[in-house]
Amino acid sequence: MSEDDYCLIDATRPPRAEGPPYAECVLCREPTEHPESYKGITLCPACEWLEAQRTACSG
Repeated sequence: MSEDDYCLIDATRPPRAEGPPYAECVLCREPTEHPESYKGITLCPACEWLEAQRTACSG
């Protein structure tokens, strides 16, 4: 079995922006790497890393 067999979290990410304006992080309101026009949840790199740690599969 591979790691993908255990982790069923959808890890799709918003597109990266070519330049400003950037979307705000939904947690800390800092600029993200994603375009402001993206409709959906956007996280800055720091919050994205923290969220990944929080939701990581264990065992």
